Amino acid sequence: MKIEQFNFAGKKAIVRVDFNVPLDENGNVTDDTRIRGALPTLKKILADGGSVIMMSHMGKPKGKVNPKLSLSQIVKNVSEHLGVEVKFAPDCANADNEAAALKPGEALLLENLRFYPEEEGKPVGIDKTDPAYDEAKKEMKTRQQAFAKKLASYADCYVMDAFGTAHRKHASTAVIDEYFDKDHKMLGYLMEKEVTAVDNVLSNIKRPFTAIMGGSKVSTKIGIIENLLGKVDNLILCGGMTYTFAKAQGGKIGKSICEDDKLDVALDVIKKAKENGVNLVLGTDCIAADDFSNDANTQVCPSNNIPDGWEGLDAGPETRKAFAEAIKGAKTILWNGPAGVFEFDNFIGGSKAIADAIAEATANGAFSLIGGGDSVACINKFGMADKVSYISTGGGALLEAIEGKVLPGVAAIEA
Repeated sequence: MKIEQFNFAGKKAIVRVDFNVPLDENGNVTDDTRIRGALPTLKKILADGGSVIMMSHMGKPKGKVNPKLSLSQIVKNVSEHLGVEVKFAPDCANADNEAAALKPGEALLLENLRFYPEEEGKPVGIDKTDPAYDEAKKEMKTRQQAFAKKLASYADCYVMDAFGTAHRKHASTAVIDEYFDKDHKMLGYLMEKEVTAVDNVLSNIKRPFTAIMGGSKVSTKIGIIENLLGKVDNLILCGGMTYTFAKAQGGKIGKSICEDDKLDVALDVIKKAKENGVNLVLGTDCIAADDFSNDANTQVCPSNNIPDGWEGLDAGPETRKAFAEAIKGAKTILWNGPAGVFEFDNFIGGSKAIADAIAEATANGAFSLIGGGDSVACINKFGMADKVSYISTGGGALLEAIEGKVLPGVAAIEA
C-alpha cells in the first residue's frame, strides 16, 4: 500500500520513526533533522483525521531503562514541530490505555523501544560461545514476537518511516509488520524518498557514474567497493584508506593509518577495477602532519612517500584536482566518507574540494546522493545541503543497500 493512497480517517497509525537525535547535557535537542524528516508522514495521518502513535529508539541502552536516553526529553520539540500537543507513554510495552484514549488528530510518543531487549531480539547476559546461547536466542525470538504483537495491538495500521534502522531485523522494523495485512502496512514518505534515491543511484544509473568512498578503513567498506566496481565508471577512494592502498603498492606512509592485514584486499581492488574498466582514482599527494592535531606542522608530500613520524591527514592539491575532474563530468554521484580529518578545520580542504565538485555537477544536471554520518556532517559544515540532490538519513542502512543487501525494514513492507 502507498501512503499517498491510504486514508487514515478514524484510524490509529503506529509509525516507526527515527528520533535518535543528539541531545546536550540538559536534554535539549541539538540537531532536529530527523524529527523534521518524519513530519510529512505524521502530518498526513493527522490531516486525514487519524491519530498517530510514534515509536523510536534513542542511543544504545542495551535493554535497560536509562533516563538519559528517555524520549520524554524530546516531547516538547516534537510537539512544536508537529503543531499538536504530543502525549507521552512512559512504558512502550504497557501503553494500552494511552493508545485507546487517542482521538482523531491526536499524537502519542512511546518511550524508548530499546529499554526492552526484545526490540533488538538479542539474548542478554550470555556469550555466543556459551552452550546455552542457542536456547537463549530461541527464547528471545519468542519474546521479540510477543513484544512486536503488543506494539501492533495499539493501532489499525503500521507505517515504517525510519530508514536509519531499516537494515535491522528489530521488533518495530521487521517483525511488527506480520500483524498487519498488505493493505494496512506501508512505507512513510521519508522511506519512499530514501528507497527511490538508492534506486536512482544503483538501478536507474545515468552515466558517467562516479562514487566517492572515504573513511579510515578498507575493511568496513570492502563489500560496498566490490559491489560498486560492477556499476561505476569512476571510483574515488580517499580518506584513511589512501594509505593502505599506498603501502600495498610498496609506498612509504610514515605513521599514517593503515590496515596491514588488508594489503592484499587493496591490490585485489586495483586488479578488479582494471578488469572492469573502472577508472580508480587514488590519492597521489597528501597533506601530512607531524601530529594528529589541528595545530600540527604540515607539509605536502606524495601519498606513497611520507617521512617517518608524519601521517597523512588530508588529500593534497594534485589529488583534489583529480577528484574534481572525476566528479564534474558525472551524471550520477554517490558520496560516502570524507577525504581527510574534516573535524579539524585545517584538514577539510580535500572534503571541501569534493563537495564543491559535486555541487557544480549537480547544478549541471547530475543526480547526487550523500550518505553516511561524516559525509552529511561535511555537507552541513560547508552549508551546501541545498546544492546536492539528496541527503540520506540512514548511514548503515544506506551502506547495506549500496552493498546490494536486502533491507529487512523495506522487505517486510513489500512482502
